[in-house]
Amino acid sequence: MAESLSVSGTTKKEKYESLLPQIKALIEGETDFIANLSNIMSALKFGMDFFWAGVYFVKDQQLVLGPFQGPVACTRIGFGKGVCGTAWKEKRTIIVEDVDQFPGHIACSSLSKSEIVLPAFDKSNNVTLILDIDSEHLATFDETDKFYLEQVITIISKCAS
Repeated sequence: MAESLSVSGTTKKEKYESLLPQIKALIEGETDFIANLSNIMSALKFGMDFFWAGVYFVKDQQLVLGPFQGPVACTRIGFGKGVCGTAWKEKRTIIVEDVDQFPGHIACSSLSKSEIVLPAFDKSNNVTLILDIDSEHLATFDETDKFYLEQVITIISKCAS
């Protein structure tokens, strides 16, 4: 297991390409899903300098807060509510340039300005959890984030099984 991260690169792409192998090494050999998620969230927050990085688990028709790094967060989110609940309902990644413009946005922190939310699926194509990443800046996330964070979702899905 790695004990520290060293993310290099000047572009977002280079930083992700530096970070992804370290995330894999961080969880290698560890079978506890919560421990792995906790380290992945820390690696994302600190490796990419995100405002907030965390997951919500699908439980009893709600999203329930799981491991995260950042300010305190909403504990439960309803199906189809806010960005996370919408990503769950629509089974797709959602990028929001300005959270104040997203209909029904749930403001867990007024400091959050943009967001990317990605669902993880089980073998039956049911959403099992939502990866939620927030920035304190507008329009932080783009297709590069989507591409690399979908790889993180694949890593999460593999360590869940």
